[in-house]
Amino acid sequence: MLNETKNRSRFRKYMIPLLLCGAFLFFNGIHAQAAQEPPSVSAQSAALLVADTGEFLFEKNAKQQRGMASTTKIMTSLLAVEEGTPNRVITATEAMVRVEGTSIGLQAGDKITLRNLIYGMLLESGNDAANATAIALAGSADQFAQRMNARAQEIGMTNTHFVTPSGLDNQEHYSCAHDMALLGAEAIKNPEFAAICATKSIRVAYGNPEYLRTLSNHNRLLSSYEGCIGIKTGFTKKSGRCLVSAARRDGVTLVAVTLNAPNDWDDHKKLFDYGFSMVENIKLDDGFSGIQLKVVGGMSRTVPIECAITPDLAVSSAPVDIRREILLEPFVYAPVERGRIVGEARYYQGDKLVACVPLETAKAVKNIDIPQLPEEPVPKKKGLWDQIKEWFSTHIRRETKND
Repeated sequence: MLNETKNRSRFRKYMIPLLLCGAFLFFNGIHAQAAQEPPSVSAQSAALLVADTGEFLFEKNAKQQRGMASTTKIMTSLLAVEEGTPNRVITATEAMVRVEGTSIGLQAGDKITLRNLIYGMLLESGNDAANATAIALAGSADQFAQRMNARAQEIGMTNTHFVTPSGLDNQEHYSCAHDMALLGAEAIKNPEFAAICATKSIRVAYGNPEYLRTLSNHNRLLSSYEGCIGIKTGFTKKSGRCLVSAARRDGVTLVAVTLNAPNDWDDHKKLFDYGFSMVENIKLDDGFSGIQLKVVGGMSRTVPIECAITPDLAVSSAPVDIRREILLEPFVYAPVERGRIVGEARYYQGDKLVACVPLETAKAVKNIDIPQLPEEPVPKKKGLWDQIKEWFSTHIRRETKND
């Protein structure tokens, strides 16, 4: 996420918008297949989100504050993944393991990597794994909660407040279905998080001395719903059954959330069936013929541009208007290799940016061949005898001339 932002900032600094014929394109009247009726779900609160576009397809009491139990560990795990030190070895302390509820069996003195703590949170929902992660990364659970809340604000979770890293009940620890859907969509953008939460089971080693253990995912949808790719279950007596899950089909990724849902597995299947009936993946226009980028010092004065990745978009059944804006560097210096990233195409639905794909050079351009002038021969160094003869010859000529 961070690298992508830096790259875009560089383009904004050095690129200019091209308002060319064809630079702004519209797609009207795109319709998905016949949609189902909105589902009836058992959950007290629910939400269904198109992950790539942020469009909510279904909401039931979606902004009502509720406990979210161990789905809290989505945020804890995301922060751990974003730390960027998965192989860091952590030695468990009494403070880390002194926590009630589900556990991966950590004991004081055990050694475990941060990556295996993340597996312990997302698969087995270990409260000890969450507590150990918080203390290791921030020094205390309270300090880690501050990080959680700051990250929540970045995501746009305006109706959420974290207190614990594990999700144990606390009056000041709450979220809502709407916010948890945003969190789920943000989390699965991270490849490492996505890979871990989609893992059904894994053998990992930790302890003192270390030994192998099997961690199993509690998310039954990974086996019972086609296209499910995670994310996290949760339960406390006060919060009830909570579930954040994601599914992907035909290029469309949906995130479903249910809070306090007696029949959460069935609720999510209904939500996904409804969502996939509402949304389809369309290929956006990727024609860039006629767009040339100036080349300085090349055999050709320009180079054609093409799209590095075919742009697509998940859209609901309502007609949509998509506007394309092209940003390119003002020029490039030769030599130019094929496939050099020189810009980006941005696609907007109204004022909202819904897709952004890189643009690259479609061919290579060589330097202009500048003829080289022949080098002047280097005078041969005269030997001592030659210098003596030259002196006498010059001296005699001078004397003769004077006479």
